[in-house]
Amino acid sequence: MIFFVLARADNGVIGVDGRLPWRLPADLKRFKALTMGRPMVMGRKTFDSFPAPLPGRRHIVLTRDATWHAPGAEVAHDVDAALALAGAGEVAVIGGAEIYALMLPRADRIELTEVHCTPDGDARVPAFDGWREIAREAHPADGDRPAYDFVTLVR
Repeated sequence: MIFFVLARADNGVIGVDGRLPWRLPADLKRFKALTMGRPMVMGRKTFDSFPAPLPGRRHIVLTRDATWHAPGAEVAHDVDAALALAGAGEVAVIGGAEIYALMLPRADRIELTEVHCTPDGDARVPAFDGWREIAREAHPADGDRPAYDFVTLVR
């Protein structure tokens, strides 16, 4: 099973300058819970955004650069190779925008944090049309943190 984990603003923004445009500790905690012990497929820029590989998870990096490598990264150059490295079981796709677009036809579930703000950003993901919502948990704004919803979508 392939599932996406991402936070997306109301305007589609998922990132700016290689980082998240908001600080939501509950979203980071949810990300950790959803990905712990599972292989994660990501693009090179997403991998580079981490200060170090995240403990307890495999980092499968999908890149077109045949010479790229990094400690803690398993490198794949196409979707089929990335999924072969991941093996059987649940595979978390964690970004960025190009990787979500490549993997969308194969995804079974989306674990989405809808962040209710409209920040500037250089990475965007379109709305997930044609998916069915099966769970939603709303969280109000808190100080400078925007309101957000944890949403689970399935085909």
